[in-house]
Amino acid sequence: MAEMIAYKILTGEQMLALEQGTFAGAPIDIQDGYVHLSTAAQVDETVSKHFAGQSDLSIAAVDLSALGEMLRWEISRGNQLFPHIYGPLTLDAVIAYGPIEYESDGTIRLPVAG
Repeated sequence: MAEMIAYKILTGEQMLALEQGTFAGAPIDIQDGYVHLSTAAQVDETVSKHFAGQSDLSIAAVDLSALGEMLRWEISRGNQLFPHIYGPLTLDAVIAYGPIEYESDGTIRLPVAG
């Protein structure tokens, strides 16, 4: 896979946990046994499908190259490949994060480093 950045959508409480250094996962992540991530092309659908109507959401940009053997690309929703982390998401793998904001066309603005 050429993409080396993926994204994690987090509630306010989950973002606070990640800011402490390690995020073990949302309830669905813990249930499934891995932390769900989305590619840039998958973020909008992930938010509308799994976080509809929720406020106080954040988005974290994750450097996939920092994950090593914990990263697996697996087929999920709509037969698409999704990046999954088999282990916790650590703050040192996050290159940028912030509250979810929207572009003028309604798409989610992805966080950028620097």
